[in-house]
Amino acid sequence: MEQLNSSSDLIIPEQEVVQSSPFIEANTKNVSLSHLKKDCTVPVFSKDNEVTIAHHEFIEAVDDCVKSIFSGQRILQPEIRTSHVIKGRIPEAIGKPVKELLETDKTIYYERMMFKIDIPSIIEQVGENKLNLTIGGVRAYNQENLYSKKTIEKFKVFIGFKNLVCTNLCVSSDGFVEEMRVSNQNQLKDKVLELIGGYQMQNHLSLLQKLNEISISDKQFARLLGRCRMYQFLPKKERASVPELRLNDGQLTSIAKGYFTDENFSRSDDGLISLWNVFNLLTSANKSSYIDTFLSRSVNSQELVQNLCNSLDSGMPNWYLN
Repeated sequence: MEQLNSSSDLIIPEQEVVQSSPFIEANTKNVSLSHLKKDCTVPVFSKDNEVTIAHHEFIEAVDDCVKSIFSGQRILQPEIRTSHVIKGRIPEAIGKPVKELLETDKTIYYERMMFKIDIPSIIEQVGENKLNLTIGGVRAYNQENLYSKKTIEKFKVFIGFKNLVCTNLCVSSDGFVEEMRVSNQNQLKDKVLELIGGYQMQNHLSLLQKLNEISISDKQFARLLGRCRMYQFLPKKERASVPELRLNDGQLTSIAKGYFTDENFSRSDDGLISLWNVFNLLTSANKSSYIDTFLSRSVNSQELVQNLCNSLDSGMPNWYLN
C-alpha cells in the first residue's frame, strides 16, 4: 500500500473538521454507537435463529482496522446515520394498546445504516478544496434474506476522501467493495484490511486533480444534462455502449440548479465549469439517495465524470457531450 501520509503543515485543528452538514441526507438520522449497542435489538435468521452481525459490531470491526493501520494519525469517532426503523415490542407488552406503551415496552432496530470514520490528519487539496481521508461502510438488512437459515452476510465498505467544504464523499472503484461477503467479524476485518491495503490513494488524488484542470462550456453542460435525462430511455442495445448513469431525474434537477446557484461549485462568470465542480454537483445531489444506493451512485458519479475527462483530454467523442 502507498504511504498514506501528508505533510505536517496540512494537519488542521479539530474545530476545522466539524461538519456543517451530513454526508448523506435522504430520510436518515444521526445516531450514536452507544444507542446502537444499548437500545437496539439485533435481527436473526428466522429459520435457525442465528444472529446477524450487528450494526455496532460492523462499525467496531472497521474502526479497529482503521486504528491498526493509521495508528499514528488522529482518528475521529464514527459518524453514523440510519434509516428505515423496524419497530417491535417486548413479550410482556404484546397485548397493550399503542397509547399505553411505555418506552421500555418497545424494541427497534434500523434496517439501513451508514457510517464514516474521518482521519483529519491526512489532508490533501484539489483546487481550493481541502479533502480528508475517510473510511466507512453500509449495512442494509433489506438486502439479506432474513427468512432463511444463516448464510454469508453482505456489507459495503469504502475508503476515499471527504470534501471539507461540503461533506461530499469522493469514492473511486478501487476504494469500494459493493458486496463484501463474510460469515463472521474476523473475516470482515480481514477483508477490510485488504481493501485499505489495496487502495491507491495517490492515483485517486491524481484523477481528482485532473478533473480540476478541464472545464466544459455552458452548451456542453446543457448537452450533458439532456443526455443524462435521455439515458434511461435508450434502447437496450444502445445503452450497452454508453457509460452507465445511476442518478435519478430529481437528482439531475438538483445538478441543473447547482450549476447556477451552488455556493461552491457553480459555473464561472463566462459559463465555464470545471469537471471537478461537475463531480461535486453530482455528489451533492447524491446525498438525497437512500443508504443502500448511496455508495454505488457515488462511485458511478466518479466513473461518469472520469469518462468525460478522458474523452476531453484525448479528443475522443463522448455520447454525453457530442
